[in-house]
Amino acid sequence: MKIESVGIIGAGTMGNGIAQACAVSGIPVVMVDISDAAVSKGLATISGSLERLIKKEKLTAAERDAALARIQVSTQYEALKSVQLVIEAATENFDLKVKIIGQVDKLVAPEVIIASNTSSISITKLAAVTSRSDRFIGMHFFNPVPMMALVEIIRGLQTSDATHQAVLEMAQALGKSPITVKNAPGFVVNRILVPMINEAFFVLSEGLATAEDIDAGMKLGCNQPIGPLALADMVGLDVCLAVMDVYLNEFGDSKYRACPLLKEMVAAGRLGRKTGRGVYTYE
Repeated sequence: MKIESVGIIGAGTMGNGIAQACAVSGIPVVMVDISDAAVSKGLATISGSLERLIKKEKLTAAERDAALARIQVSTQYEALKSVQLVIEAATENFDLKVKIIGQVDKLVAPEVIIASNTSSISITKLAAVTSRSDRFIGMHFFNPVPMMALVEIIRGLQTSDATHQAVLEMAQALGKSPITVKNAPGFVVNRILVPMINEAFFVLSEGLATAEDIDAGMKLGCNQPIGPLALADMVGLDVCLAVMDVYLNEFGDSKYRACPLLKEMVAAGRLGRKTGRGVYTYE
């Protein structure tokens, strides 16, 4: 099965990024959100992103117009009836995702594949609430979606080989470089990345080096584009803490205990860029 039409639930950062990637690659897309304001904002974000690509000479005006013409927006799930793949890109909340996926499952044809863009929630658990668990899969895109090559394709216990193959080929059609992952907390990238960030907080709390030197060390020594502490500020210290707590709870292994300094900073409301102060201070 070749996927030639996509529906996306959620017009926020991830949803509009996925919609843009589809449209630029020639795949018609329907982007759905709860209000006209939300879908309008999502469409405006896409337009702005495409304008920047024109200025960088990575896209022509004609290609921009063609891409925008492939995007249909709606506040009604009924608009998804014509697509072959629905990607849920709502807020990272299990109950909300179950509600959305359940509604979509009842609405779309039995052969339609449903995917979740979750970064942490069990694909096996989400698949179990549908009538098509063999046609349910994880597609974890990375932010910013138009720029990042990686997509984690996550197989739940029930995901069929045919579903996996169709979604893998669709990700490649978007110009992405997908990797296949079994279902487990944090999948692959965040499973490695967030404990590394947590370890950087331990190094900082033990006074082994300044935050600036820790970040410089990892950038210069490991060729990382951004240091782990600066990255934590960008992600949000509360998000990093929540992920570590999930790992500790799911795996029951003390190696996933959150650094006390990370907990203290979250308790103080120093969450990073979004609050103006985290490890570093922002204007």
